[in-house]
Amino acid sequence: MEAKQLNIGDNVKKFRELKGFTREQMADYLNLSVSAYGNIERNKTDLTVSRIQQIAEILEVDLAQTLNFDASQVFNITHNEVIQGMHSKVENHNHPDEYKEKYIKMMENEIARLKKLAGEA
Repeated sequence: MEAKQLNIGDNVKKFRELKGFTREQMADYLNLSVSAYGNIERNKTDLTVSRIQQIAEILEVDLAQTLNFDASQVFNITHNEVIQGMHSKVENHNHPDEYKEKYIKMMENEIARLKKLAGEA
C-alpha cells in the first residue's frame, strides 16, 4: 500500500486564499522571496516543523490543519488580525459569506479535478 503524500503546500495555499493574503504578504511575513514562498505552495520545499508552525500562526490555523485541510474548520476564520510581531497591518475581513462562497467554489473545482483523475468526467 502506497503512503499518503501530504500536500502541505496545497493546504497552505487554500488557507492563504481564504484569509485573503497575497503570496507577497506571506513571503514578507516569512522573510522569504516570493519565489521561495511559491515553492512552498507548489510542494517543492521540504518544510521543517517550525516553519509549518510559523505558517499556521500567520494563517491563524492549527498546525494539524496545515497538514490536513479540514473543511469543517474553515468557517472558524472570521477575520484577519495583525500578526503578532509584525508591524504591517493586514486588511480586516468580516465577511463570512465571502469565505463561504470562496470555499464552495474551491470545493467545486476540487470535485471536478478528482472526478477527472478518477476518469468520471
